Amino acid sequence: MRAQILIVSVISLAAAALIDATPAAAGLWPFSGKPSNSPPTAGQNNTSQNNMGQPGSEASFVKATPQQIEAELRADPLAQAAFFARQFSHDPTNAHLGLYLSNAQRAMGQYQEAADTAHTVLLFAPDNTDVLLAAARAHIEGGNAFYAIDTLKRLSGLKPDDWQAWSLLGVAYDQTKRPDDALSAWQTALKLSPDNPAVLTNMAMAHLTAGDLSDAEPLLRMAVAQKAATLQERQDLALVLGLEGKMPEAEKLLRQDLPPDIADANLAWLQQKLSARTPASAATVAPAGANAIGGPAHTWDGLKATGS
Repeated sequence: MRAQILIVSVISLAAAALIDATPAAAGLWPFSGKPSNSPPTAGQNNTSQNNMGQPGSEASFVKATPQQIEAELRADPLAQAAFFARQFSHDPTNAHLGLYLSNAQRAMGQYQEAADTAHTVLLFAPDNTDVLLAAARAHIEGGNAFYAIDTLKRLSGLKPDDWQAWSLLGVAYDQTKRPDDALSAWQTALKLSPDNPAVLTNMAMAHLTAGDLSDAEPLLRMAVAQKAATLQERQDLALVLGLEGKMPEAEKLLRQDLPPDIADANLAWLQQKLSARTPASAATVAPAGANAIGGPAHTWDGLKATGS
């Protein structure tokens, strides 16, 4: 948990995790995890993962009750993955079980396995919008946004009024270096959900990783001003303010939400980044610098939170 707080800028993602995400969803704060970069194979189920939690013989399997499933959804991701892998292997056409397994795999950082599980479900439930969203999140948070684009196009076609689909489509376009398409998708998301802090944050983080701090800050200030704003948006604003050299305001935001030692660690990291810059580069953040921290260059809405 403390490690997740340290990387609050998350999945992503995603991933999230995402992502939500946090997954952990990763932004630009320091963290230790690295996304999988191997391309996923749609429809390919991960055998070793789906065999988790299958001790004993077939005769020992008992189908879970709705109450047991509800209780398991409150467990940690590892326990969920073991439980739902076994249930799904015995009921492989149950879209709910496949979705729960995919979400648990993504929460553990097993992004390709999460995408594979979701695509397995889509073979027999191609119009399941929750599973389409799960597949897209897994691809994005795993650093394979290209594979999310067609999935999100299908999702937005099935649910044209769903801002989440358009927001994540913008993320996928941005990750694949299609900024005009990303902006168009985010503008559609904002028409459907005006001033949505998650969408505003996605747009801001795209500016941040392009080195446009001055364009990122007002979007994040607008996001933070919304009632639905979360710790994620506040910490992203703290990141941008710190990178701009506005350390007092950044520190205030960091200490508002984080334990003292974690806030101190993030402040020290910001000071290190500022000290390392030359005068000529002090106004920008190079994308390479973001990637050097060890993860995806963005923090994505929806990679972790179910409502984004």
